[in-house]
This record gives sequence, structure tokens and C-alpha cells, in this order.
Amino acid sequence: MAQVEATARRDIAADPDDVFAALADYGGVRARVLPGQYGEYEVREGGRGRGTLVHWRLQATSKRVRDCLMEVDEPGGRRLVERDRNSTMVNTWTVAPGPGGRGARAAVTTTWQGAGGIGGFFERTFAPRGLARIHGELLANLAAELEG
Repeated sequence: MAQVEATARRDIAADPDDVFAALADYGGVRARVLPGQYGEYEVREGGRGRGTLVHWRLQATSKRVRDCLMEVDEPGGRRLVERDRNSTMVNTWTVAPGPGGRGARAAVTTTWQGAGGIGGFFERTFAPRGLARIHGELLANLAAELEG
């Protein structure tokens, strides 16, 4: 088994603190900006940042659906870490000042332990691109929400 990693980032014309607050708002903004691949979204505990427990079903392809129960932590530095209780998946969201100090740059990196063998080869080859596309859509929706 090898670690698989997918990353997406987007520059957003908004204050970095506002972008971080929106990402950490699981009960409000986050629910509104999720793309269609997220289903059965439900905040089970908390709703804002550290201590939140949130569930969703991520449908990456017509045949690949992952049931996620994510525990949220805020280790500091405008970072959110979501750890899946059902798998090895970890989403790390970061928000930093944008290029030239204007706006914000939001990024998400997802890691998990992939399968071995030929299935693992295909997972390592295709899953990162698909997940980066899904997260790119989420970040585009977030930008549209914050930029008005």
C-alpha cells in the first residue's frame, strides 16, 4: 500500500481570515459550496472548526463512493485538518495571503493509503486528478460565495 495524495488550490479575492472562517463553517458556508459529488451531508457535532464531526458520502465516480465521517481539528496557522474515522483519508485545508499580499490562497491536500497491486496503480494514477477536480469545484464555489 502506498500513500496517495491529491491537491487543489485557488486564489480568492477575499481576506484570508474570512476565507478560513468560511471553510470552518461546516453548518453554513461549507454546506452551501459543496459540489454535487457530496451527498448525505450532515453536521453531527459542533459545526464550526475544531470539534466538528461531519458526515458525507463522496461519489468520485459512478462506481466509487466513499462514506466519510470526518473529525475536524484546527492545529493553528489557518489550517483545518479533517480525519476520516472510516478510513485513512485526511484532508488538510490551508489559507494563506494571496500573491503579492492580495486576497487569499486556499488549498486542500488529501492523503490516504491506497490499495496495492494493479488496482492500486490505477488508484494512484487516476484518483488524485479526480479528487483534485472535485476539490477545485468546491474552491470555485467558495470563491463565488465570498467574492459576491
